[in-house]
Amino acid sequence: MTPELFHEIERSGAAVDLSDRVKLRLKGADHVRYLNGQVTNDVRKALAGSAALHACVTNAKGRIEGDVFIHTPPEGDALCLDAEPVLKESLQARLDRYIVADDVELDDVSDEMCLWHFFGPAAENIDQHRQTESSYLVRNSRLGVAGVDLWFRRGLDAPSLKCRMLSAENMETLRIIRGIPRWPNELNGSAFPQEAGLESSAMDFSKGCYIGQEVLSRIKTTGKMPRVLVRWNLRSAEKIVIQQTNHVRLHARSEDGSPKEIGTVTSACVHPSLDRCMGLGYVRQGFEVAHSLLLADTDEPNIHHDVEIHRT
Repeated sequence: MTPELFHEIERSGAAVDLSDRVKLRLKGADHVRYLNGQVTNDVRKALAGSAALHACVTNAKGRIEGDVFIHTPPEGDALCLDAEPVLKESLQARLDRYIVADDVELDDVSDEMCLWHFFGPAAENIDQHRQTESSYLVRNSRLGVAGVDLWFRRGLDAPSLKCRMLSAENMETLRIIRGIPRWPNELNGSAFPQEAGLESSAMDFSKGCYIGQEVLSRIKTTGKMPRVLVRWNLRSAEKIVIQQTNHVRLHARSEDGSPKEIGTVTSACVHPSLDRCMGLGYVRQGFEVAHSLLLADTDEPNIHHDVEIHRT
């Protein structure tokens, strides 16, 4: 992403094509009650005309099996979910598994509907009354700022744009800068929702039981969890690019000055305005208040750069 494009986005907003996301529709007399027992947020809040609801699907141990946005389409009597493309098979299989005697029908409508997201000032230019049998709008802050999702039937003429459409690469840079966790980098089968900073945006602790609820309520009560998601950035202005984060570790200095591994890098990019590397990562709880850490790029502590970290 160029500095010019970054400043344009900050000033005017933009749009992004999310049509490759998996899209599921639930119908049936029990669809609300059923889904409420599967996700971390209160599905009853996802009323027609309201904003999309962010939630996590968790397993019995409270770990994340997927994160979804949920809304009620204009026709009502249904719920629509969208999630990362890589979850297409596993998410539907996970939800199917718990439909036993429920009056619920779960359909994959990924190939039927397109999904564009508009955010920032660009979202204000979308006709807020645009609603037909083939297209509708849902408020959604999926990139950390006010925005709207435009759902429309595949095969229709795409709406004319009055703003820039971002590439997937530029959207990835933007979501890292804004500290938005994503599957599978930060959200995956080893993470709890609270570790990823989703307690206030994707969880409801008064909604009743759901799979994994007991574990997550205990974390809420004790405040104890293995890790915390943080944002980090290089202290120096030297420009480096981290292409693969798999073996990049975060270290703190021990009392004797030696490096002690305390976390991992999950996402990285070059900030287009600051022109230095930054990203997201997990550190052990208690280290999220550290002023400075060390960045290493191998399994052996081969220290390269000082970094600052901030809680997401």
